[in-house]
Amino acid sequence: MSGRISAVRMESEIGRTVSLRGWIHRLRKQKEKAFIILRDDRGDIIQAVCPSNLTDNLTIESSVEITGRLERDDRAIEGGYEIKVNKIVVFNIASADYPIGEYQSDETLLDYRHLALRTRKLINVGKLRGSFLKYSRNWFESKDWIEVTPPLLVKGAVEGGATLFEVKYFDNKAYLSQSSQLYLESMIYSLGPVWTISPSFRAERSRTVRHLAEFSHLEAEIPWIGLSDLMSIQEDLINHLITMIKTHNKKELDFLSKYSLEKLEKISTPFQKIRYEKAIDTLRSIGCKIKDQDGSERIIEWGDDLNTESERELTKDKTSPIFVTGYPLKIKPFYVKQDPSDESIGLAVDLLAPYGYGEISGGGIREEDLSKLRTRIDQSNLKIDDYLWYLDLRKYGSIPHGGFGLGVERFLRWILNFDDIKDVALFPRTMSRILP
Repeated sequence: MSGRISAVRMESEIGRTVSLRGWIHRLRKQKEKAFIILRDDRGDIIQAVCPSNLTDNLTIESSVEITGRLERDDRAIEGGYEIKVNKIVVFNIASADYPIGEYQSDETLLDYRHLALRTRKLINVGKLRGSFLKYSRNWFESKDWIEVTPPLLVKGAVEGGATLFEVKYFDNKAYLSQSSQLYLESMIYSLGPVWTISPSFRAERSRTVRHLAEFSHLEAEIPWIGLSDLMSIQEDLINHLITMIKTHNKKELDFLSKYSLEKLEKISTPFQKIRYEKAIDTLRSIGCKIKDQDGSERIIEWGDDLNTESERELTKDKTSPIFVTGYPLKIKPFYVKQDPSDESIGLAVDLLAPYGYGEISGGGIREEDLSKLRTRIDQSNLKIDDYLWYLDLRKYGSIPHGGFGLGVERFLRWILNFDDIKDVALFPRTMSRILP
């Protein structure tokens, strides 16, 4: 039976005959012999040497099974193991016009993403994403939270009507979910603390390096909680994720980013907490500007939301994430609870990544007062009929509760020091890209 490369690339296998299945990652033919770099279905590679006549028809990405003797050769890649091949079984000869070479433009890699997933960079990104999912699930299970699967087809907005993707739903109009939050809120009455990782969709006409039209969204809601405890939960989760990644994903980190592990080692808890008004004062002192809707620029002031540039300025010299609290209620969504001590302030919190990578998580306490929630829905110019089911949660046994949402791709972009968020999405969806 054929095994994986990781199972045979060890001292105890030296001298044994092994069989490996995979794809021709690289191929160099000489007159008498050929050098193959074989890649298996987990992205590991090993060097193989064989008589050239065994490779007469082989091309890059041909699928094969090779059999031969495992030997030591310090010149060989990936640890100095080499297979002296005596037999090759071919499953498929790949067309010679394989569009992805050793060096390709970013656009080519996006155009052929279905094939670019075979590059070692995206293989390691995929492994790290898988680890993120596993570590998240382990943390929530250890805290006795219940995982749920909210709907993706919805009738109302969560983050504002301007960024909704409209779809035809039989004879009605529906939208792709911007967030699972409202549905998670409904489940805390019967299941207690709940969480999910689901796709979320935002029709934002943005071409920045930190926005996707579809992204993976880790969201959680919990009953009977205050803002301070909610921040502690986020801090504990993120600290757990970082610790697990540092411990178990060093191989992927080393391959993907030279400085990731060094920067992750500098993260410490508790995360710094600053008030919105202090953040604005800091930004004004350095002349940080924002753009109004008419395109004109001005210095940021109290009442403005933090934009990409302002978040960068606040965190570019930080080594750990920071919490920002005390936002004006008017710039937060309709469901954010008013601060009882100051009704102009919302009980909301954003978590900003260090080194200028911006917001990775946002959350807060939800408004449980029925009349206030009705007023906020009206003020947000939303259709009250689309939220009658949500208002029922406040009519029948409303309780203090809160939650947060973390963008998986933003988190991974931060810890990998990647310039563009598209590099951590296996099939990125943007304004200009829906294929493959």
